Amino acid sequence: MTYLTRASSLHGFHEFARSQHLNPAELLREAGLARDVLDNPDALISFHRFALVLELASKASDNLLFGLEFGLYQGVGIFGSLLYLMRNAKSVGDALRDLGHYFHVHDNYGDVAVHRADDHALLYYATEAQNLPGGRQVSELVVGVGHQLMRTLLGSRWQPAVAMFQHAPAVNPARYRRLLGVAPRFNSAFDAWMFDVNLLNVSLTDADPALHRLMQQHLDNASRLHSHQLPNHIQRLLRSFLPSGRVTIDYIADFMRLSPRSLQRHLAEQGTSFQTLLDDTRQTMTLRYLEESDMTLMQLTEVLGYANQSAFSRAFQRWFGVSPRQWLKQQKARP
Repeated sequence: MTYLTRASSLHGFHEFARSQHLNPAELLREAGLARDVLDNPDALISFHRFALVLELASKASDNLLFGLEFGLYQGVGIFGSLLYLMRNAKSVGDALRDLGHYFHVHDNYGDVAVHRADDHALLYYATEAQNLPGGRQVSELVVGVGHQLMRTLLGSRWQPAVAMFQHAPAVNPARYRRLLGVAPRFNSAFDAWMFDVNLLNVSLTDADPALHRLMQQHLDNASRLHSHQLPNHIQRLLRSFLPSGRVTIDYIADFMRLSPRSLQRHLAEQGTSFQTLLDDTRQTMTLRYLEESDMTLMQLTEVLGYANQSAFSRAFQRWFGVSPRQWLKQQKARP
């Protein structure tokens, strides 16, 4: 399974990391993420690398509660268009139902759900994945974000009963209580918030039904596209790694925390292959560079990750039916 999340999961990371006296660009680089990853919040990134950033930051800052504090800091900023959908639902319960239904558009690592039990309700995040680097940091970030989401929806009416964590406390439980304002419960079945079930019936007075329908249509479209995004994601990685020559399936699969066989299988399900995507990406980049730059053929060979100019020329002949030099002459001859 390829676990991906939106880059918006790192919303506010640069500012918060600096507040902890850390170098955010260095941490992103160490986790294998581009320093400008947040320039496109909707871009897909490896969930494992997202979690690794939190783990590295926790160790570098010597702050065992980095994930929890970061989650409280970033709050609802991670949700993107999902937030507009929730804010325009009829009630808190409807908003959380929307979140659970469309959460896979944000990330496919875990599920958000609401469970009613007598006079209490649980808002929890659950996943079956194992061996996640920084798993505890992710769990605590999720609880922090959940706290801020409920406060956004309910304001001062948000008075939870207990914060629940699947793991044992990393520090004295009193620190959790000071941060969350409520007693924590550890070694639980879920990472969750427990609260009065009647809060689910609270109406969202500023809701706009028309905007809710519009956002629902947008997310329905995004949901349908989600399963087809892997080939595009691979091509974005190829465009980034081609100039360095790191374009083997082994390298790309390792970057995504997959085996090469699993990556090929996922691509085959989408009707393509790694070699096809690599070839298409190189062909597109070739035309762009030839039309928009003054690169020499030798420079272009290096940028496209070919071992030598002969290999590039053979590929070019296969794509366009002529050699690169003949193609350039034809372009110059055109009025």
